[in-house]
Amino acid sequence: MSSDSIGTSIGTSINIADSVRIKGGYLGKILHIDLMAGNSYVEEYDEDFALKYIGGRGFGAKIVMDNLKEGVKPLDPENIIVIAPGVLTGLYLPSSGKTAFVSISPLTGIYADSNMGGMFGVEIRQAGYDALVIHGRAKEFSYIWIDDDVVEIRDASKYKGMKSTETERELKDDLCDEAVKVATIGIAGENLVKFACVNSEWSRNAGRTGMGAIFGSKNVKAIAVRGTKDLPVYDMDKLVELSDKAYKSLHDHPMMKFWQEEGLMSVIDYANTLGIIPTRNFSDAHFEDADKINGEVMTSRYKIGDSACYSCPMACGNICLVKSGKYAGTVTEGPEYESAAMLGSNVGINNFSAVLRGNYLCDELGIDTITSGSMVATVIEGYERGLLTLDDVDGIALSWGDDSSIMLLLEKIANRDGIGDVLAEGPYGVIKKFPQLAPIISHVKGMDQSAYDGRVGVTMALAYATSDIGAHHTRAWTIAKELEVGADWTLEEKIDLVIYHQTVRPLFDMLGVCRLPWIELGFDENTYADFYAAATGIEFTLDDLLERSKTLYDLTRAINLRLGVTRADDYPPERTFNDPIKTGPHAGEHMDRDFYEHMLDVYYERRGWDNEGRPSEEQLRECEVL
Repeated sequence: MSSDSIGTSIGTSINIADSVRIKGGYLGKILHIDLMAGNSYVEEYDEDFALKYIGGRGFGAKIVMDNLKEGVKPLDPENIIVIAPGVLTGLYLPSSGKTAFVSISPLTGIYADSNMGGMFGVEIRQAGYDALVIHGRAKEFSYIWIDDDVVEIRDASKYKGMKSTETERELKDDLCDEAVKVATIGIAGENLVKFACVNSEWSRNAGRTGMGAIFGSKNVKAIAVRGTKDLPVYDMDKLVELSDKAYKSLHDHPMMKFWQEEGLMSVIDYANTLGIIPTRNFSDAHFEDADKINGEVMTSRYKIGDSACYSCPMACGNICLVKSGKYAGTVTEGPEYESAAMLGSNVGINNFSAVLRGNYLCDELGIDTITSGSMVATVIEGYERGLLTLDDVDGIALSWGDDSSIMLLLEKIANRDGIGDVLAEGPYGVIKKFPQLAPIISHVKGMDQSAYDGRVGVTMALAYATSDIGAHHTRAWTIAKELEVGADWTLEEKIDLVIYHQTVRPLFDMLGVCRLPWIELGFDENTYADFYAAATGIEFTLDDLLERSKTLYDLTRAINLRLGVTRADDYPPERTFNDPIKTGPHAGEHMDRDFYEHMLDVYYERRGWDNEGRPSEEQLRECEVL
């Protein structure tokens, strides 16, 4: 099935290459694949669309909004998924290998996106497209093959039931090209586990919000891409000059060597010292055995190599091998902090071999490590407190740190077996089946909280609560700054920090670059405006770009309002208010509910939203909702 090039709904179908203002960066084409009809077409968009939504997550959110149909459920064929690299993805600059997967989430029922690193998005761009839009549901179990201008829907029956990395390896062999880039789902995606991932290059994941279940609902096992085209750059000399300077700045940073050794695993000690590490289902925020699952243990006993996403000098991927014990031979890329904490301290595991095994299983089965760790911890606590019976948990006598039963639960989730079938539905499904567990599930809008406790970090609690996709740290990781500054700043300053993070972080996803150089090594975000100008010829300042990112947050809020979100959904988990921290530097502390109510009022005001969290008519017109 070859793709036919036609223009459709966005803008006036002016080819970017012929436009007056934009002189590079954009390819001007969005590939639509209609699985039901078995064909594809290319949509050419105008430069106004590009300059307003920038790319990546911005393109995805706008396309999802324009295709939102009343009454359509996330796993219905009519729910689209957009796969959108950014305008800087694939260019010569630090950490430019990011791709946004955007849809309506089966986990939460609202707007969703998840970000993947690696090479997959680079290959999409090199095939000639700024985004893919997948419509409908294939009649047979299939994979999508994109070879530059040739697009085919192919039989995937051979790969049914395969694990993620096995599928990728087999597809590359069958296509006789090791350089082909593949995004695939595991067994969990096939079984429509609502927090199933899309996996690529061993352990690069679109991990949160259930994008793997969207693939599964469309009868798609994988997408394989081969691209051979050059990417357009307006001023290559300037881009090289800027990038050389940026690479040198990062290389010379005093923390670079340490970062390359431990990556995000260094956060285990940091979070435990601060008293914010998830412990035994967030019932506590300090883990007495953190030194047994930290970065030093990883590097001294398990790490055998590094890996990096496209064009990234930080190389934060840790390749680890279990050399002895019952998990001997387990090799995986990872874990990073979130996985190690949620599959370690949050389930009471103090054995790094078991943490690695859990990370490996999640990657191979295709499930999100954060939600998996949360769901497993919930039933362990429920069972230990007598809220669940032995029959409820398939006769498994659950206890904290029992790694054998925890690994079994991960497999049960992916296979929807017994109690795993309930856990596979995520927080909302568990609460429906076991309402008595509602007070101990740490979620916002149906998404489990990331691995930072919000009881002492008011900005983190607010960031989780007002996130457009649910309780996810990548929307605004403010807790480090808050605890660093301490009490010596105003509430308005704290709220402004949250809003700034919720503005600058989407910008990285719009551009298609990783945020870690900015977070960990203090890389100047103004440089990204320079990169954008060199690539496109558009002299936007950082403020110009941030204004577009702020509009994007209004847009995703508008999507969620249409899907039923209200002020009542903008609250942190109940444990934040009800359960004081037990041990560590913040023992006895929790958040006051009246204080939070006031903080939410001020947040809405400073965003320009009304007291129910609704953007103004002017804001809605700006994001083309009215």
